[in-house]
Amino acid sequence: MSYENLLVEREESLAVVTINRPKVLNALNGDVIRELGLVADELEGDGSVRVVIITGSGEKAFVAGADIAYMSKLTPMEAFKFVRLGQAVMRKIENMSKPVIAAINGFALGGGNELAMSCDIRVASERARFGQPEVQLGIIAGFGGTQRLTRLVNPGLAKEILFTADQYDAETAHKIGLVNHVVPAEELINFCKGMARRIAARGPVAVSLTKEAINSGLEMDLDKAIGLEADLFGLSFTTEDRKEGMTAFLEKKKPAFQNK
Repeated sequence: MSYENLLVEREESLAVVTINRPKVLNALNGDVIRELGLVADELEGDGSVRVVIITGSGEKAFVAGADIAYMSKLTPMEAFKFVRLGQAVMRKIENMSKPVIAAINGFALGGGNELAMSCDIRVASERARFGQPEVQLGIIAGFGGTQRLTRLVNPGLAKEILFTADQYDAETAHKIGLVNHVVPAEELINFCKGMARRIAARGPVAVSLTKEAINSGLEMDLDKAIGLEADLFGLSFTTEDRKEGMTAFLEKKKPAFQNK
């Protein structure tokens, strides 16, 4: 499938999705968000893809935010529908069975930071900057920012970020736990591909079940969450990949996982 605002490249078991609107710093409008939802569905259904990387085109921005020119013309009902669309697509990315890595190459502001937070792992270029500037526009974060940021960093710090609209550099984002790694700009994509290849070499069903255990468990109390973990652990023993992984370990050879 071809997209107007996205570039999709497959490389072995990886897929790299690039938001391609560099003239407007890859800002999110309705069309871009809808295409992100479509590509998530496409890659979810592609058995050859085991890990997805999302990045932005150009050297300045991952996603500088939602498209303000687009949003400024929306009626209240249109704005509600727009934000619900954004929430649904971010949730779809978050709930993909495959790990998603955000390769944050520049500004990740507003909706850009919210998109990054919907990914499983965030790797930032040393030039990246983060923030939720919505209150400067008289609105609030709407693509899950008030909720995911609070879960990723402590509530008081999340409130400071959301209330002040201040921007933060990559090192600060790493210090507060918003990103996993900070790397030189020229190494960003290769670093993310290297991590993606390591993940792709593991048992794909086991990785998917691990993601489900983490994401679903975060919404439960501990007793229910470890019960879910036990259920998924048992489920993993029904797979061909479990047989392959354990046999390969005992025979001291590299496993050939089949994603089943």
